[in-house]
Amino acid sequence: MSGGVDSSVTAHLLRERGHEIVGMMMKMWSDPLAPPVRTSPKSCCSVEHIARARVVSEKLGVPFYVVDVERAFKEKVVDPFLEGHARGETPNPCVECNKHIKFGLFLEKAKELGCEKVATGHYARIATEQEADGSQRYLLLQGADTSRDQSYYLYTLTQEKLAHILFPLGAMEKKEVYRLATAFGISIPAHYRETQDVCFYPEKSKEAFLRRYLGAVEQGDIRMEDGKKVGTHKGLPFYTIGQRKGLGIGGLRIPLHVSRVEPHTNTLFVAEDGEDHGKSVQISSLSWISKSPRKSEKVRFFAKVHSTGENHPGSLLYRGKEGTFTFDTPQRGIAPGQALVLYRDQEVVGGGTIIPSSS
Repeated sequence: MSGGVDSSVTAHLLRERGHEIVGMMMKMWSDPLAPPVRTSPKSCCSVEHIARARVVSEKLGVPFYVVDVERAFKEKVVDPFLEGHARGETPNPCVECNKHIKFGLFLEKAKELGCEKVATGHYARIATEQEADGSQRYLLLQGADTSRDQSYYLYTLTQEKLAHILFPLGAMEKKEVYRLATAFGISIPAHYRETQDVCFYPEKSKEAFLRRYLGAVEQGDIRMEDGKKVGTHKGLPFYTIGQRKGLGIGGLRIPLHVSRVEPHTNTLFVAEDGEDHGKSVQISSLSWISKSPRKSEKVRFFAKVHSTGENHPGSLLYRGKEGTFTFDTPQRGIAPGQALVLYRDQEVVGGGTIIPSSS
């Protein structure tokens, strides 16, 4: 539970369906160096959120526990986030949180309390199908509300974990969840707003957080792909491939975006649209929800490189834990550190982390 609308409606639905439930909330790491704020809408474990989750549990008449995962969250989510940015990458902390914390440590804590399954408010679906040998296979599917779909962040789930997970909101649209919240008497604070931002720092931008922990970051050249210098960057960690705003380039009338970074020369490259489109990306740390392809096999999939992006068709050349994905049409704004998630229609098959092509 998070104290938000989705997890609160999830708890009510489970109770309504006759499940014996326990309310559990994670106390994650929060930035001790952050400036004080009255209430951060991004925080998922503030005093206010804990109080709201406790009220929902009391209304349902169920036990409520707060599980301290602060140390593990710092080690598995925050530290890799900082290390990735220091290398000039664009890491995805939500993927790591789901893998190591929500459906890792937290799932184990739930089992210790005697719980058979963990239910969350994720907008994704779980289905099953019968295999030829009579065994049951779990499928992870996109959420019915495509504008809220969170399956991208869940590609590291395994058959064993899916057997112990429920996503009661996966087949619903958000407006239906709000309707149920009203019907269940769940109060929505006036200042409540949803966010898909990173939850462990209060600022809207990551720059202040990175400055607090990376220390002094060296400035460097901004260059066009032909080598022409057009400006000076504040430090590579503060930029993302595909970024258009905040580049600090003056005197040019053409729209530019970040095309790539070159850490060994501390150079930020920019380009006009159409100049930096690429078709192939290298992927490492590939994981599969069910069966993996055969090594050296070329398999057709749809791929997504942003949680809110579209699925684009292409082919994966599988080489064990690594592979090369080639899109049918050139793509822009693909950054090392991002997750590339593979789909077969609406089913999440697996995914991995994009790495520099020179690796």
